[in-house]
Amino acid sequence: MLPLASTRAVPTRIGPLAAALAALLAAAPAHASFMQGETLAKAANVLAIVVLVLVPVIGIAVFWLVHILPEKIAHKRNHPQTEAIQVLCLLSLVFGGMLWPIAWLWAYSKPVLYKMAYGTDKLAQHDAEAAAAKSTNLSDDVAQLRADLDQLVSQGGAPAELASIRDRLAALEPRLAARAEGAR
Repeated sequence: MLPLASTRAVPTRIGPLAAALAALLAAAPAHASFMQGETLAKAANVLAIVVLVLVPVIGIAVFWLVHILPEKIAHKRNHPQTEAIQVLCLLSLVFGGMLWPIAWLWAYSKPVLYKMAYGTDKLAQHDAEAAAAKSTNLSDDVAQLRADLDQLVSQGGAPAELASIRDRLAALEPRLAARAEGAR
């Protein structure tokens, strides 16, 4: 047990502390914000516009950017089923992201059945695009070959076959020029 003198000292210590605390609280009025009046109203309006307009727009943009990642990955890896992954990404946007993990896994998967069917697990479209780019310069290539053949024939000692090849290329040049103008 505590001695009687120490129990009487506790209320006498609390009294001055409570009086000092009451004096501090009564001296300064409490404010919820550092702004007042019109400034507070304008700040609240700006904050409301940001929360109601900008946050949803940014949220939708981030949601969309995250959901097209599998499509970008599939395109980068030359996945043969890139278009199907793109459709799954779009469907995932409609269904609130529930199909997105499937699209992500599909983009990173190795297309084993495609390789069994076609002999490759890469999209052959890039090879076709490269060949198409080369074929657009076909008339330039024919002109270069003809110039090279002219140079070989002019040096002498070239077989007669080279002269006949040069003549056939010369016959092809007008047809290639007509085809190129028809494509434009």
